[in-house]
Amino acid sequence: MADIGLDAAEIVGKAALAHARELKLLPILVVVLDGRATVKFAAAEDGTSTGRFAVAFAKANGALAMGMGSRALAQRARDLPVFFTSLSGIIPGGLMPGPGGVLIRNASGEVIGAVGISGDIGDNDERAAIAGIEQAGLVAVPGEA
Repeated sequence: MADIGLDAAEIVGKAALAHARELKLLPILVVVLDGRATVKFAAAEDGTSTGRFAVAFAKANGALAMGMGSRALAQRARDLPVFFTSLSGIIPGGLMPGPGGVLIRNASGEVIGAVGISGDIGDNDERAAIAGIEQAGLVAVPGEA
């Protein structure tokens, strides 16, 4: 399995932060995980609340664990609430079904990591994640993989 490298993860994270500033979003926290769910980049803008890292990590971690972006996880959670309640207790690091967790694919189509963002509404978190991934020349997968 290929993993996102440190340099690419930094590009993704910094570009997501820059995009959030362009859109004048609320302060966000960005986490970029490699394919093993290891943190490769994390940064919090001034003014983020204390729970933002846990939420951002869970968005990215859940996307990796379930093989789909957290937007798709949100729909599945609505359709299968008992199943998703169970998942939160068995997936190490947790998961957060709501927009803002986006899988990262390389040019060969392999999942190499995920981005999780928390701070604004989920749709805006997701927009910033996608912008960061695309800035790095990678492919964003916000929904079904």
